Amino acid sequence: MSKNWSLILIAAFALGYGVKVFIDSKPTPAVNEADSAKVIFQGENNNAVDLFDIQDDRVRVIYFGFTHCPDVCPTSLAMLAGALNQLDDTTKSTIRPIFISLDPERDDANTAHTYAQYFHPLIEGLSAPIEVTQPLATKYGVVFKRTELEESELKYTLDHNSYFYFIHPDGSLITKVPHTLTPAPLVAAIKSLNQQ
Repeated sequence: MSKNWSLILIAAFALGYGVKVFIDSKPTPAVNEADSAKVIFQGENNNAVDLFDIQDDRVRVIYFGFTHCPDVCPTSLAMLAGALNQLDDTTKSTIRPIFISLDPERDDANTAHTYAQYFHPLIEGLSAPIEVTQPLATKYGVVFKRTELEESELKYTLDHNSYFYFIHPDGSLITKVPHTLTPAPLVAAIKSLNQQ
């Protein structure tokens, strides 16, 4: 790996971490449940997916990221997969794990779905035009910013905060779990849903 490429990666990581610390210090804005109706994404085979279809009473466990993420997204989805592997079938049937791409320019629905499925077959991968994703992300306090990468084949990356958002079918936020290096916080949060 060239020295310039290493410096770019270190700079991108440091910038991303700084953005994360700044964003994490801000309170999450209130969620207006009425705004959650008919949030349509595309899933596997470009099928339309209504994120807040109230006929589906499972709690959504949503992670916002992108498939070209070098470290945070794959680590987070691996932790989600680890948590799912520790749950019994009854508990798993009460949640709907979802990966939503923040990078529709590179991540079409099939790319997002294939990426999510690589980590665990229960994780749905969804994508939508940025005009759909941005308001939803903003509503839950997800902040992301495109950073151009000069002299890189990737062209750009996304700096974003890293949380798992636990959301009722009506779109109301239950809780959020920050980026973790162990599945334990996710397992605890999922199990606590059945105690409420």
